[in-house]
Amino acid sequence: MTDDTPRLKARYLAEIRSALAEAHNLNNLHQVPVLNKVVVSMGVGLARENKGMLDAAVADLQTVTGQKPMPRKARKSVSNFKLREGMPIGCMVTLRGDRMWEFLDRLITVVIPRIKDFRGLKTKLDGRGNYSLGLADQSIFPEINLDKIKHQQGMNVTIVTSTEDDAIAFDLLTHLGMPFQRADDKAAA
Repeated sequence: MTDDTPRLKARYLAEIRSALAEAHNLNNLHQVPVLNKVVVSMGVGLARENKGMLDAAVADLQTVTGQKPMPRKARKSVSNFKLREGMPIGCMVTLRGDRMWEFLDRLITVVIPRIKDFRGLKTKLDGRGNYSLGLADQSIFPEINLDKIKHQQGMNVTIVTSTEDDAIAFDLLTHLGMPFQRADDKAAA
């Protein structure tokens, strides 16, 4: 490992990988789950009326992730929403490699603790070893200049792991430091 290896990746390689192999009785280190990618997306429904909204969302997402987002277009026309096929309605970024590890490290250590009235993340995975969470607005990221925000915009973060087993994926995310709700917190809520 070089000095520029992301902190969370270095911790995964040094400590977490061997702990997961031991905990789940995995003989081969290639069987141990790892993060494949992190997908960050923003749906901008107001973009159909105001093109500047999508441009602002793309700029914010690029600031947060360090990678240029791809605009997403509507696949179907829906007359009730005044939406036509091909209209831009959002943007997304797929992070892999070191950018993924750095983004996830910032998300866990800086961004999630800044959420107002935070009581822990939901513990439900999707049944295929992946975890998704929604963030209410982009202002919880320290990179975003609050004076330049014209419209609060939420985003979805999906963490894709290499395992299909939710229990092992949950264990991986817990070792990485995801602040999940504890069982006694769930009972109180």
